[in-house]
Amino acid sequence: MENINYIISQIDSYVWGLPLIILIMACGILLTVRLRFLQVRKLGKALKYMVRNEEGGSGEVSSFAALCTALSATVGTGNIVGVATAIAAGGAGALFWMELAAFLGMATKYAEGLLAVKYRIKDENGNILGGPFYYIENGLGKNWKWLGKMFALFGLLAGLMGIGTITQINGITSAANTFFDPQQRHTVTILGMDYTWTTVLVGALITLLTALIVIGGIKRIATVSEVVVPVMIVAYAGCCLTIIFCHITEIPSALASIIRGAFSLKAAAGGAAGTVMMYAMKSGVARGIFSNEAGLGSAPIAAAAAKTNEPVRQGLVTMTGTFIDTIIVCTMTGLAIIMSGSHNTAELKGVMITMDAFDYGLPFSEKISSFILMSCLAVFAFTTILGWNYYSERCLSYLTGANKTVTAVYRWVYIAAVFIGPYLAVEAVWNLADIFNGLMAIPNVIAIILLSGVVSSETKDYLTRLKERKVRE
Repeated sequence: MENINYIISQIDSYVWGLPLIILIMACGILLTVRLRFLQVRKLGKALKYMVRNEEGGSGEVSSFAALCTALSATVGTGNIVGVATAIAAGGAGALFWMELAAFLGMATKYAEGLLAVKYRIKDENGNILGGPFYYIENGLGKNWKWLGKMFALFGLLAGLMGIGTITQINGITSAANTFFDPQQRHTVTILGMDYTWTTVLVGALITLLTALIVIGGIKRIATVSEVVVPVMIVAYAGCCLTIIFCHITEIPSALASIIRGAFSLKAAAGGAAGTVMMYAMKSGVARGIFSNEAGLGSAPIAAAAAKTNEPVRQGLVTMTGTFIDTIIVCTMTGLAIIMSGSHNTAELKGVMITMDAFDYGLPFSEKISSFILMSCLAVFAFTTILGWNYYSERCLSYLTGANKTVTAVYRWVYIAAVFIGPYLAVEAVWNLADIFNGLMAIPNVIAIILLSGVVSSETKDYLTRLKERKVRE
């Protein structure tokens, strides 16, 4: 088993190596230049469109609901655990490079949302279908359909075998165990293995909630996401802001350490080859991409369902997802960690770094601070389960021609994966999820680069019509 884990880990490091990171960043740079820094010029309009639905738009859910569905899968454990591991590995400077990746990623996310709406279709059952597979097939032509099939296969495997099910439910039960039964005193034996009652009960509850929501399809997922996601983000951001304001005098030194770490040419500590800047860049960019999913091709699957007739408008709304996920939420997490110095404690790993920062920064008892973070982590992971069910289901629909029977069976398989998730080892599963996520990005980014001319012309046309008041805001 150790050999298998090692092999999977090696494959993961190759997939998420420098070539893929450069490809995704190059795509962001290309779009940023071709769109003349649209993510800066039109951010205000994008935020306005985010909360103002388009009148008479065709689709299944509102633009805001589509965004919340995408955010439900994007804003997750990466915002709590991913930021912590990036800063622990690359130092405070990793946060700077995470922000840069997000800035360029906003242009990529914009293109994904635009293309998703432009090339979406309506199936024989009246469902709106869209995403990378459709803008690959309909935008690049039938000869590229194999590339769309590749994306759909990798997306299906990512959702079912890891990122949407086992890793998330395991994260929820682990967080609950850490809070309710850290000494594992209350256990039950299942198939010869001991598990805490917390694991059993919480796992069963999350499975039940998942079943009640995903059986209802995109509209029920979007309805839940539209309520839960904004509350979740505001609550978590509120905690981080509390930490920042309670230690506001430490902000200058925290910002200074971020800049120093981001551009330091000193040799890395511990005898590692390379500079501090190199490690900060690698950790920050990789985790930034993984957190906001810009370029991975997941968000446009949700964007395609939006009630809109204007691809550019939905592109702008989709772009705000990266802004919220990384520029806001990850920045706050990173500042809280850096101000507390938790990332410099060798004994702390992963979520424990963020938990230590919350214990240090919040003006509450350690028990209350731990409960708050546990709750945030649990809700983040749960919404990721919902979002990735929709993503992987749409991938399956593309591969099977929207077969309703296959889709219905798949939902129960997905629920079953959530149910058994708490009882499985997750290290290899996390690595598999990473691999499939990376493999999703390759066909998606290739398509976006090839269709960047379409993105540019659609943008110019819409902004011209908007200026001439030929289109409603």
